[in-house]
Amino acid sequence: MPPQRALGVAVVGTGKMGADHVRRLHDVISGARVTAVVDIEAERAKTLADAIEGCTAYTEPAAAMAARDVDAVLIASPGPAHEAALLEALGRDLPVLCEKPLTPDAASALRVLEAEQRLGHRRVQVGFMRRYDAEYMRLKRLLDSGELGRTLMLHHRHRNLSMPPWFTNEMLINDSVVHEMDVTRWLLDQEITAVTVHKPAPTAHAPAGMNDPQFVLFETELGALVDVEIFGHCGYGYQVHAEAVCERGTVRIGDEPGPRVSADGRWGGRITPDYVERFEDAYDREVQAWVDATRSGGITGPSVWDGYAAAAVCEAGVLSQRDERKGHRVEVELIERPALYR
Repeated sequence: MPPQRALGVAVVGTGKMGADHVRRLHDVISGARVTAVVDIEAERAKTLADAIEGCTAYTEPAAAMAARDVDAVLIASPGPAHEAALLEALGRDLPVLCEKPLTPDAASALRVLEAEQRLGHRRVQVGFMRRYDAEYMRLKRLLDSGELGRTLMLHHRHRNLSMPPWFTNEMLINDSVVHEMDVTRWLLDQEITAVTVHKPAPTAHAPAGMNDPQFVLFETELGALVDVEIFGHCGYGYQVHAEAVCERGTVRIGDEPGPRVSADGRWGGRITPDYVERFEDAYDREVQAWVDATRSGGITGPSVWDGYAAAAVCEAGVLSQRDERKGHRVEVELIERPALYR
Protein backbone atom coordinates (compact mmCIF):
# COMPACT_ATOMS: atom_id res chain seq x y z
CA MET A 1 0.00 0.00 0.00
CA PRO A 2 1.43 3.44 -0.87
CA PRO A 3 2.48 5.20 2.33
CA GLN A 4 0.44 8.30 1.48
CA ARG A 5 -2.84 6.40 1.39
CA ALA A 6 -4.87 6.26 4.60
CA LEU A 7 -5.61 2.78 5.91
CA GLY A 8 -9.30 1.93 5.44
CA VAL A 9 -10.47 0.29 8.66
CA ALA A 10 -13.65 -1.68 9.34
CA VAL A 11 -14.63 -1.54 13.02
CA VAL A 12 -16.59 -4.65 14.02
CA GLY A 13 -18.76 -4.01 17.07
CA THR A 14 -19.99 -0.55 18.04
CA GLY A 15 -20.61 -0.86 21.76
CA LYS A 16 -18.67 1.16 24.36
CA MET A 17 -15.22 0.03 23.21
CA GLY A 18 -16.01 -0.11 19.50
CA ALA A 19 -17.56 3.36 19.44
CA ASP A 20 -14.54 4.70 21.31
CA HIS A 21 -12.24 3.17 18.69
CA VAL A 22 -14.32 4.70 15.89
CA ARG A 23 -13.83 8.09 17.56
CA ARG A 24 -10.13 7.39 18.04
CA LEU A 25 -9.53 6.39 14.42
CA HIS A 26 -11.54 9.34 13.12
CA ASP A 27 -10.31 12.10 15.44
CA VAL A 28 -6.98 11.05 16.99
CA ILE A 29 -5.04 8.52 14.91
CA SER A 30 -3.09 9.53 11.82
CA GLY A 31 -2.82 7.40 8.69
CA ALA A 32 -6.21 5.70 8.98
CA ARG A 33 -9.87 6.34 8.30
CA VAL A 34 -13.01 4.46 9.26
CA THR A 35 -14.56 3.12 6.05
CA ALA A 36 -16.96 0.61 7.62
CA VAL A 37 -18.70 -0.09 10.91
CA VAL A 38 -20.38 -3.39 11.69
CA ASP A 39 -23.01 -4.21 14.28
CA ILE A 40 -25.95 -6.58 14.46
CA GLU A 41 -27.95 -3.55 15.61
CA ALA A 42 -28.30 -1.88 12.22
CA GLU A 43 -29.50 1.49 13.49
CA ARG A 44 -26.59 1.85 15.89
CA ALA A 45 -24.12 1.10 13.09
CA LYS A 46 -25.90 3.49 10.74
CA THR A 47 -25.83 6.31 13.28
CA LEU A 48 -22.07 6.00 13.62
CA ALA A 49 -21.48 5.60 9.88
CA ASP A 50 -23.62 8.60 8.97
CA ALA A 51 -21.39 10.86 11.06
CA ILE A 52 -18.27 9.92 9.05
CA GLU A 53 -17.83 10.81 5.41
CA GLY A 54 -17.25 7.75 3.23
CA CYS A 55 -18.19 5.26 5.95
CA THR A 56 -20.68 2.44 5.33
CA ALA A 57 -22.72 0.55 7.90
CA TYR A 58 -22.98 -3.25 7.78
CA THR A 59 -24.61 -5.93 9.89
CA GLU A 60 -22.28 -8.76 8.82
CA PRO A 61 -18.46 -8.69 9.25
CA ALA A 62 -17.90 -10.69 6.04
CA ALA A 63 -19.73 -8.09 3.96
CA ALA A 64 -17.59 -5.29 5.37
CA MET A 65 -14.37 -7.21 4.86
CA ALA A 66 -15.29 -7.81 1.22
CA ALA A 67 -15.61 -4.06 0.57
CA ARG A 68 -12.94 -2.56 -1.69
CA ASP A 69 -12.24 0.33 0.70
CA VAL A 70 -11.47 -1.95 3.67
CA ASP A 71 -7.76 -2.66 4.17
CA ALA A 72 -7.78 -3.78 7.80
CA VAL A 73 -10.16 -4.78 10.60
CA LEU A 74 -10.52 -3.69 14.22
CA ILE A 75 -12.60 -6.21 16.18
CA ALA A 76 -14.38 -4.84 19.25
CA SER A 77 -17.44 -7.10 19.33
CA PRO A 78 -18.23 -9.36 22.32
CA GLY A 79 -15.68 -12.14 22.84
CA PRO A 80 -17.87 -15.05 21.66
CA ALA A 81 -18.10 -13.41 18.21
CA HIS A 82 -14.35 -12.99 17.78
CA GLU A 83 -13.44 -16.38 16.38
CA ALA A 84 -15.72 -16.15 13.33
CA ALA A 85 -14.59 -12.60 12.54
CA LEU A 86 -10.92 -13.49 12.99
CA LEU A 87 -11.15 -16.55 10.76
CA GLU A 88 -12.95 -14.48 8.10
CA ALA A 89 -10.22 -11.83 8.23
CA LEU A 90 -7.42 -14.40 8.15
CA GLY A 91 -9.11 -16.11 5.19
CA ARG A 92 -8.83 -12.78 3.37
CA ASP A 93 -5.28 -12.14 4.70
CA LEU A 94 -6.44 -8.87 6.27
CA PRO A 95 -4.53 -7.24 9.16
CA VAL A 96 -6.47 -7.29 12.43
CA LEU A 97 -6.41 -5.52 15.76
CA CYS A 98 -8.59 -7.68 18.02
CA GLU A 99 -9.70 -6.43 21.41
CA LYS A 100 -9.15 -8.89 24.24
CA PRO A 101 -10.07 -11.64 24.63
CA LEU A 102 -8.72 -13.12 21.42
CA THR A 103 -11.47 -15.69 21.95
CA PRO A 104 -13.27 -16.82 25.14
CA ASP A 105 -11.43 -20.15 25.54
CA ALA A 106 -8.16 -21.85 24.71
CA ALA A 107 -9.65 -24.30 22.17
CA SER A 108 -11.07 -21.55 19.95
CA ALA A 109 -7.92 -19.45 20.39
CA LEU A 110 -5.93 -22.45 19.21
CA ARG A 111 -8.07 -22.65 16.05
CA VAL A 112 -7.26 -19.02 15.31
CA LEU A 113 -3.57 -19.68 15.97
CA GLU A 114 -3.60 -22.61 13.55
CA ALA A 115 -5.33 -20.48 10.88
CA GLU A 116 -2.68 -17.79 11.18
CA GLN A 117 0.08 -20.38 11.06
CA ARG A 118 -1.33 -21.65 7.76
CA LEU A 119 -0.82 -18.17 6.35
CA GLY A 120 2.83 -18.40 7.33
CA HIS A 121 2.96 -14.86 8.75
CA ARG A 122 1.40 -12.87 11.56
CA ARG A 123 -1.70 -10.84 10.82
CA VAL A 124 -3.30 -10.31 14.25
CA GLN A 125 -2.44 -7.92 17.05
CA VAL A 126 -4.33 -8.55 20.30
CA GLY A 127 -5.57 -5.53 22.25
CA PHE A 128 -3.75 -5.86 25.55
CA MET A 129 -3.41 -2.09 25.91
CA ARG A 130 -1.43 -2.05 29.17
CA ARG A 131 1.68 -2.84 27.14
CA TYR A 132 1.28 0.65 25.66
CA ASP A 133 0.74 2.49 28.94
CA ALA A 134 3.60 4.91 29.73
CA GLU A 135 4.09 3.64 33.28
CA TYR A 136 4.04 -0.03 32.32
CA MET A 137 6.48 0.66 29.46
CA ARG A 138 8.89 2.35 31.89
CA LEU A 139 8.55 -0.59 34.28
CA LYS A 140 9.26 -3.03 31.45
CA ARG A 141 12.39 -1.11 30.40
CA LEU A 142 13.67 -1.02 33.98
CA LEU A 143 13.13 -4.75 34.57
CA ASP A 144 14.70 -5.63 31.22
CA SER A 145 17.76 -3.48 32.00
CA GLY A 146 18.78 -5.79 34.85
CA GLU A 147 19.47 -2.80 37.09
CA LEU A 148 17.42 -4.31 39.91
CA GLY A 149 18.40 -7.92 39.28
CA ARG A 150 15.89 -10.73 38.82
CA THR A 151 12.24 -10.10 39.56
CA LEU A 152 11.23 -12.39 42.43
CA MET A 153 7.65 -11.27 42.99
CA LEU A 154 5.01 -9.06 41.40
CA HIS A 155 2.11 -7.52 43.32
CA HIS A 156 -0.90 -6.34 41.30
CA ARG A 157 -3.98 -4.44 42.49
CA HIS A 158 -6.97 -4.05 40.15
CA ARG A 159 -9.92 -2.16 41.62
CA ASN A 160 -13.13 -0.97 39.99
CA LEU A 161 -15.65 1.53 41.29
CA SER A 162 -18.34 -1.06 40.55
CA MET A 163 -19.25 -3.75 38.05
CA PRO A 164 -22.34 -4.09 35.83
CA PRO A 165 -25.09 -6.20 37.44
CA TRP A 166 -24.56 -8.98 34.90
CA PHE A 167 -20.86 -9.40 35.79
CA THR A 168 -20.04 -12.88 37.11
CA ASN A 169 -17.33 -14.59 39.13
CA GLU A 170 -15.89 -16.04 35.93
CA MET A 171 -15.79 -12.60 34.31
CA LEU A 172 -13.63 -11.31 37.17
CA ILE A 173 -11.01 -13.71 35.83
CA ASN A 174 -11.75 -13.68 32.09
CA ASP A 175 -12.43 -9.96 31.67
CA SER A 176 -10.44 -8.34 34.47
CA VAL A 177 -7.55 -10.46 35.78
CA VAL A 178 -6.73 -11.40 32.17
CA HIS A 179 -4.94 -8.04 31.96
CA GLU A 180 -2.65 -8.99 34.85
CA MET A 181 -2.07 -12.36 33.19
CA ASP A 182 -0.86 -10.75 30.00
CA VAL A 183 1.16 -7.96 31.58
CA THR A 184 2.86 -10.47 33.92
CA ARG A 185 3.93 -12.63 30.96
CA TRP A 186 5.18 -9.52 29.15
CA LEU A 187 7.00 -7.91 32.08
CA LEU A 188 8.77 -11.11 33.11
CA ASP A 189 9.05 -12.72 29.66
CA GLN A 190 7.87 -15.96 31.28
CA GLU A 191 4.86 -18.19 30.92
CA ILE A 192 2.46 -18.64 33.82
CA THR A 193 2.43 -22.29 34.87
CA ALA A 194 -0.20 -22.46 37.64
CA VAL A 195 -3.05 -20.42 39.11
CA THR A 196 -4.65 -20.45 42.56
CA VAL A 197 -7.73 -18.37 43.39
CA HIS A 198 -8.58 -17.46 46.97
CA LYS A 199 -11.97 -16.02 47.91
CA PRO A 200 -12.10 -13.94 51.10
CA ALA A 201 -15.35 -12.80 52.67
CA PRO A 202 -17.23 -10.79 50.02
CA THR A 203 -18.06 -7.11 50.29
CA ALA A 204 -21.67 -6.28 51.04
CA HIS A 205 -21.71 -4.30 47.79
CA ALA A 206 -21.18 -7.36 45.58
CA PRO A 207 -24.27 -8.85 43.91
CA ALA A 208 -25.64 -12.11 45.26
CA GLY A 209 -23.49 -15.04 44.20
CA MET A 210 -20.35 -13.02 43.41
CA ASN A 211 -17.22 -13.51 45.49
CA ASP A 212 -15.69 -10.04 45.44
CA PRO A 213 -12.87 -9.32 46.11
CA GLN A 214 -10.68 -12.25 45.10
CA PHE A 215 -6.96 -12.95 45.53
CA VAL A 216 -5.26 -14.70 42.63
CA LEU A 217 -1.80 -16.25 42.72
CA PHE A 218 0.30 -17.04 39.63
CA GLU A 219 3.41 -19.21 39.46
CA THR A 220 5.81 -18.70 36.55
CA GLU A 221 8.15 -21.03 34.75
CA LEU A 222 11.28 -19.51 36.36
CA GLY A 223 9.88 -19.47 39.89
CA ALA A 224 8.49 -15.97 40.32
CA LEU A 225 5.35 -15.57 42.41
CA VAL A 226 2.70 -13.06 41.34
CA ASP A 227 -0.39 -12.01 43.26
CA VAL A 228 -3.44 -10.11 42.04
CA GLU A 229 -6.06 -8.41 44.19
CA ILE A 230 -9.17 -8.04 42.03
CA PHE A 231 -11.85 -5.90 43.68
CA GLY A 232 -14.80 -5.20 41.44
CA HIS A 233 -16.83 -3.05 43.84
CA CYS A 234 -14.30 -0.99 45.80
CA GLY A 235 -16.72 1.96 45.72
CA TYR A 236 -14.34 4.86 45.19
CA GLY A 237 -12.83 4.70 41.68
CA TYR A 238 -10.66 2.75 39.23
CA GLN A 239 -7.13 1.87 40.32
CA VAL A 240 -4.44 -0.30 38.78
CA HIS A 241 -1.12 -0.72 40.59
CA ALA A 242 1.89 -2.98 40.10
CA GLU A 243 4.97 -3.47 42.25
CA ALA A 244 7.99 -5.55 41.27
CA VAL A 245 10.13 -6.98 44.06
CA CYS A 246 13.60 -7.64 42.69
CA GLU A 247 16.96 -8.80 44.00
CA ARG A 248 18.34 -5.27 44.36
CA GLY A 249 15.27 -3.14 44.92
CA THR A 250 11.59 -2.62 44.26
CA VAL A 251 9.63 -0.49 41.81
CA ARG A 252 5.96 0.51 41.91
CA ILE A 253 3.63 2.09 39.36
CA GLY A 254 0.02 3.26 39.39
CA ASP A 255 -0.01 5.82 42.20
CA GLU A 256 -2.28 8.74 41.37
CA PRO A 257 -0.20 11.47 39.70
CA GLY A 258 -2.05 14.43 41.17
CA PRO A 259 -2.77 17.21 41.56
CA ARG A 260 -2.82 16.77 45.33
CA VAL A 261 -4.96 19.47 46.94
CA SER A 262 -4.81 20.69 50.55
CA ALA A 263 -7.87 22.65 51.67
CA ASP A 264 -10.42 22.83 54.48
CA GLY A 265 -8.24 20.78 56.81
CA ARG A 266 -7.92 17.89 54.33
CA TRP A 267 -5.61 16.81 51.54
CA GLY A 268 -6.36 14.54 48.59
CA GLY A 269 -6.70 14.15 44.86
CA ARG A 270 -8.80 12.63 42.12
CA ILE A 271 -9.12 8.94 41.22
CA THR A 272 -10.08 8.03 37.65
CA PRO A 273 -13.59 6.55 37.36
CA ASP A 274 -12.98 3.82 34.76
CA TYR A 275 -10.52 2.07 32.46
CA VAL A 276 -11.39 4.15 29.38
CA GLU A 277 -10.07 7.32 31.01
CA ARG A 278 -7.19 5.65 32.90
CA PHE A 279 -5.80 3.99 29.77
CA GLU A 280 -6.89 6.52 27.12
CA ASP A 281 -3.30 7.33 26.14
CA ALA A 282 -2.43 3.62 26.03
CA TYR A 283 -5.33 2.91 23.66
CA ASP A 284 -4.19 5.80 21.45
CA ARG A 285 -0.61 4.49 21.30
CA GLU A 286 -1.81 0.93 20.73
CA VAL A 287 -4.01 1.79 17.74
CA GLN A 288 -1.44 4.18 16.27
CA ALA A 289 1.26 1.48 16.49
CA TRP A 290 -1.06 -0.98 14.74
CA VAL A 291 -1.87 1.49 11.96
CA ASP A 292 1.79 2.42 11.45
CA ALA A 293 2.92 -1.20 11.33
CA THR A 294 0.08 -2.21 9.01
CA ARG A 295 0.78 0.61 6.57
CA SER A 296 4.42 -0.46 6.40
CA GLY A 297 3.43 -4.08 5.75
CA GLY A 298 4.29 -5.42 9.19
CA ILE A 299 2.68 -6.39 12.49
CA THR A 300 3.54 -5.48 16.06
CA GLY A 301 2.33 -5.90 19.60
CA PRO A 302 0.74 -8.85 21.41
CA SER A 303 0.34 -11.86 19.15
CA VAL A 304 -2.18 -14.65 18.72
CA TRP A 305 0.12 -16.72 20.93
CA ASP A 306 -0.30 -14.13 23.68
CA GLY A 307 -4.07 -14.30 23.25
CA TYR A 308 -4.02 -18.10 23.37
CA ALA A 309 -1.74 -18.19 26.44
CA ALA A 310 -3.99 -15.72 28.26
CA ALA A 311 -7.05 -17.85 27.45
CA ALA A 312 -5.31 -20.95 28.82
CA VAL A 313 -4.36 -19.15 32.05
CA CYS A 314 -7.95 -17.89 32.37
CA GLU A 315 -9.26 -21.44 32.08
CA ALA A 316 -6.96 -22.57 34.89
CA GLY A 317 -8.07 -19.61 36.99
CA VAL A 318 -11.76 -20.34 36.52
CA LEU A 319 -11.22 -24.02 37.41
CA SER A 320 -9.48 -22.97 40.63
CA GLN A 321 -12.19 -20.43 41.34
CA ARG A 322 -15.00 -22.97 40.93
CA ASP A 323 -13.38 -25.67 43.04
CA GLU A 324 -14.99 -26.00 46.48
CA ARG A 325 -11.62 -26.71 48.03
CA LYS A 326 -10.03 -23.54 49.38
CA GLY A 327 -6.93 -22.41 47.50
CA HIS A 328 -7.06 -25.16 44.88
CA ARG A 329 -4.01 -24.91 42.61
CA VAL A 330 -4.53 -25.59 38.87
CA GLU A 331 -1.71 -26.04 36.39
CA VAL A 332 -1.84 -24.22 33.04
CA GLU A 333 -1.83 -26.38 29.92
CA LEU A 334 -0.12 -24.93 26.85
CA ILE A 335 0.95 -26.46 23.56
CA GLU A 336 4.56 -26.05 22.50
CA ARG A 337 5.10 -22.50 21.26
CA PRO A 338 5.19 -22.49 17.44
CA ALA A 339 8.18 -21.04 15.62
CA LEU A 340 6.05 -18.21 14.17
CA TYR A 341 5.66 -16.74 17.67
CA ARG A 342 9.16 -17.15 19.05
